[in-house]
Amino acid sequence: MKTIFLILIGVLIITSCGDKTIQEEEPAKNNIDYTVTLTSAQFKNATIQIGKLEKREISTTLTLNGKIDVPPQNMISVSTPFGGFLKSTKLLPGMHVKKGEVIASMEDQQYIQLQQDYLTAKSKLLYTENEYNRQKELNQSKASSDKVFQQTELEFKTQKISVNALSEKLRLINLNPESLTESNLSRSINVYSSIDGFVSKVNVNIGKYVNPSDVLFELINPEDIHLNLKVFEKDLEKLFIGQKILTFNNNQPDKKYPCSIILIGQDLSADRSADVHCHFEDYDKTLFPGMYMNAEVQIKQSNVFAINEDAIVNYEGKDYIFISTGMQRYTMIEVKKGSSNNAFTEVNAIDGKDISNSIVVKKGAYSLLMQLKNKSEE
Repeated sequence: MKTIFLILIGVLIITSCGDKTIQEEEPAKNNIDYTVTLTSAQFKNATIQIGKLEKREISTTLTLNGKIDVPPQNMISVSTPFGGFLKSTKLLPGMHVKKGEVIASMEDQQYIQLQQDYLTAKSKLLYTENEYNRQKELNQSKASSDKVFQQTELEFKTQKISVNALSEKLRLINLNPESLTESNLSRSINVYSSIDGFVSKVNVNIGKYVNPSDVLFELINPEDIHLNLKVFEKDLEKLFIGQKILTFNNNQPDKKYPCSIILIGQDLSADRSADVHCHFEDYDKTLFPGMYMNAEVQIKQSNVFAINEDAIVNYEGKDYIFISTGMQRYTMIEVKKGSSNNAFTEVNAIDGKDISNSIVVKKGAYSLLMQLKNKSEE
C-alpha cells in the first residue's frame, strides 16, 4: 500500500513539472522582440528620416446611394375637366413637348351643349339688361312699382352670374368665350401642354372615353429634378444644407455630376434612415427620374495626428509604425489606421498610448521591418 502511494505522488510531481514546462515555454514563444538597433553602416543604407507626427485636416469619403426623383410641382398629370373621347394625339413616352403645344384633341357632345348654353345665356342677358334699364327708368318716375323693378333686377343679376359661370367653364376646356358666336360652334377641344418637358406616361388611346378624373398623360419638367439619397441615422450628423457632393451611376462611374444638399429629412424610416434631397448644379438630359445613383461626400476631420503612408508597415496582418528610442534604436508599435487623404493617414496607438510627442520614423520604415524579420529568424 505504501508503495502504491509513493508511485501516485511521483506521477503527480512529473505531471506538475510537465505543465510548468509548457507554461514557461508558451510565453517565450510569443515574446517577440519588436526593437531593432542599426549599426552605422545599416543606418546609412536605410536612409532613415525621423520626426514628430503632424496634425492635419484629413477628409474621409462617405458613400451613399439613392435615385433621381422629381418634386410634385414638376410632375404634371393631364386630364380634361368634363371628360370626352380622345380624338387625336401624337404623344409617346419620352417625347419632348413645349409649353402651349397642342398635345391632344378631345370631342364630345357636351362641349357643344356648353357652348349652346353660353350663347343662349348671353342673349338672354342682353334682354334682361335692357328690361332692367327700362324698369329702372319707370321706377324712378313712379310709373312702375318697386316690386316689379326688384324682380327685374334679380333676373338681370342672376342671368349675369350664369353667363360668367358658363364663361369660366368654357375656359376650363380651352375655349375662348369672347370669340364664340353662333356660327363657330365646335364639337372638339384642344389639350395644351402647361410646361416644357418630357412625356412620362400615355394612359389613353384614340377613341377611348375618359372621365374627368382620368389621367390622360403625365409630363415631367426636368429642370428641377433632384437626387434623393438614403442616409442612415449614424451619418446624418455629418451632413449639412449646402454641402457639396459628387454623384455617378454604375454605367458611367467616371462621369461625375456635382450636387448640393438642399433638404435633410427629419423623419426616420423603419430601417433608421432619412431622405436627403440634393439639387443638380447642371441639368443633364441623360439623367432620368427613377435612375439609381451613387454619391460621395467628403467629410472633413480636423486636428488629427497623421503620418505619411510609407511610414506604416504591415506585419502579420497588423499595421505598425517605428518609434525612435535614441542611439539608432527603433521600436515597432501597433497602430490603428484612420482616414487617409493626400498620402497621409491618421494613426492611433492600439493600446491607447499617447504617441503625439513621440519621434517616429517617416522614411525607411520598410528597411527597419526587414532588419526586424532577419533578427527574428536568427
